[in-house]
Amino acid sequence: MIKSELVQRIAEHNPHLYQRDVENIVNAILDEIVDALARGDRVELRGFGAFSVKHRPARAGRNPRTGAHVPVDQKTVPFFKTGKEMRERLNRDSGDDAPTSDTA
Repeated sequence: MIKSELVQRIAEHNPHLYQRDVENIVNAILDEIVDALARGDRVELRGFGAFSVKHRPARAGRNPRTGAHVPVDQKTVPFFKTGKEMRERLNRDSGDDAPTSDTA
């Protein structure tokens, strides 16, 4: 699902809202999450998950084509950890049908 599909689904479930208003709301939420992460804050949405940033140190990389060593600068990357409720909802039906390593 892409953002425009999300906006459309929310607008369909809320016919009292205009689609452009839903789009503005979704954009505002996403912008606020990005702004908080840029400040180094953690964003927790109970039952859904938590967004945070992780700092990756500088390291020596390798050019896959030539094999030459290439320095890779340090960087900050976004990180998402799912919430307990989301994990449970995603896995509630898979417990009975999922093959185990013994049967494979």
